[in-house]
Amino acid sequence: MFGYYVQTALRSLRRTPVLTAVLIAAIALGICISTTFIALRHVFEKDPLPGKSQSLFFVRLDNWDPARAYVAEDPKSLPPQLTYKDMRALMRSPIPGRQTGMFISRMFVFPPSAKVRPFRQTIRLAFSDFFPMFNIPFQYGSGWDKAADAKPEQVIVIDAAMNQKLFGGGNSVGKTVRIADRNFKVAGVIAPEWQPSYRYYDLAQGPVPPESIFMPFNLTPVMQIRTSGNSDGWKDFGNTPEDFLNSEQTWIQFWVELPDGAKLRAYRDWVTNYVRDQKTHGRFQRPLHVEINSMQDMLEQFGFVPKTVKAMSFVSLLFLIVCSLNLVGLLLGKFLARVPEVSVRRALGASKVQVFWQHVVECEVIGVIGGAIGMLLSVAMLSVIAKVLQQANGNSISGVSLDLEMVGVSIFLSLVAGLMAGIYPAWRICSVAPAMQLKLQ
Repeated sequence: MFGYYVQTALRSLRRTPVLTAVLIAAIALGICISTTFIALRHVFEKDPLPGKSQSLFFVRLDNWDPARAYVAEDPKSLPPQLTYKDMRALMRSPIPGRQTGMFISRMFVFPPSAKVRPFRQTIRLAFSDFFPMFNIPFQYGSGWDKAADAKPEQVIVIDAAMNQKLFGGGNSVGKTVRIADRNFKVAGVIAPEWQPSYRYYDLAQGPVPPESIFMPFNLTPVMQIRTSGNSDGWKDFGNTPEDFLNSEQTWIQFWVELPDGAKLRAYRDWVTNYVRDQKTHGRFQRPLHVEINSMQDMLEQFGFVPKTVKAMSFVSLLFLIVCSLNLVGLLLGKFLARVPEVSVRRALGASKVQVFWQHVVECEVIGVIGGAIGMLLSVAMLSVIAKVLQQANGNSISGVSLDLEMVGVSIFLSLVAGLMAGIYPAWRICSVAPAMQLKLQ
């Protein structure tokens, strides 16, 4: 019976091509807008490391001005990053399975080929634990080891795009490239499939695409590397690089990997005791405040889903509802125009339920066709948004697309839109008394 209803619906749609085009266009527009903004919100809200994010924790300490909080209006606020000396102290804890401090800097890269001009590139400095902590897959080689951290060695990890740019995309492990005034050996090339839409490991910088080059953190004092990321402080930090490293400037993100609740409690106690010890040396003069939050908690606290995206995802659903409700009148007129036909069917034995479902299926066919067109338009619209974000951030944004989950959401919204538009007209047409209509005929 369902197949018969679908065939009947398609024949009905072909009889009124202009009206059919209007109905499908309205549904397609509503699905396009709603799917686009729901998908955009989904990109920012989804777990960046499923199965792993719950064991990764971001550490913050309140070393701010004793006279005021980090955010003056919020006495519980604290800096989102750590000082260099606090990071060094926390790295001595034996409790975390893995841990890393990190920051970004911009340096000049000199490609091996003379055909490619030198360029300035954002580089992340981190410890060797960074790669297994954040599940970074490799196409060639691997990350550097702890010995390279300790020395530190002049090694780098590059992503697939940078490997293509510098070495033509082949296995470049062991090859060298000059960065700033030093030569660095490639230890590993990140797999092409690693294309997160933002730096889920650096929430302090906002939703920005990941870097293409990584190097050992301990080169920071050796090369006198300065951060190009966010840096906050409430005291003068002097003039020399050494003064900056020993200052109260906060500029380092710090992550630890703690596999269970017992480790988390032990580590929280360890960090709390560290802060108390520092208080005896005249530091951390504000009330004791230590924050060790999971990645999901940090995504929420840092407001990683832009408020405009949240608002637009809600407004887009309202827009789809308006599109659907505006079709009620058109469908009502279309269905009531076939009252004589329906009356004959009823007289021949068709029930109200059968007539009702026949017309509901026709509405759902309109919804599905409109939804399919809307999804295609949404893919194009998301592509445009990705390009706009790329121009704004200076790097490519991946993940701004329709995944299987969003395709399912789009299909569901299409069916709901068709049902909303057609349920009342379908009820009206099956409620018409066939005897009266047959007498009039």
